[in-house]
Amino acid sequence: MRPAAGYAAPVATDSRRSDGREAMRELARGAESICAMILDGELPPIDIDVAIENLRGEAERLFPDRTELFEMVYGSRFARLREQFPRGLDLP
Repeated sequence: MRPAAGYAAPVATDSRRSDGREAMRELARGAESICAMILDGELPPIDIDVAIENLRGEAERLFPDRTELFEMVYGSRFARLREQFPRGLDLP
C-alpha cells in the first residue's frame, strides 16, 4: 500500500529525538563548566577561550545546521559573565 498524496514521514524517531536531547544536555554541561571556570577566576583567559572554542566545535559537530544558536545562547552568556566578573567572584 502506498502512502496517500501529501503524506510526510515523521522527521525524527524517538531514538533520534532522545539523542538530540542528550546532545543538548551534553552541551549544557560543558557550558556550565565554562561558567564555573569564569566565576572561579583561577584560570587565565586563554584557557577559557580554548574551552569555549572546544565547546563551539562540539556544538557544530552535534548540530551542524544550527551553528548560530551557540552564539545566541552560550556566546552571549560567556561574554556577559566575563564582563560582569573579570576576576571571578572574588570571594574572601
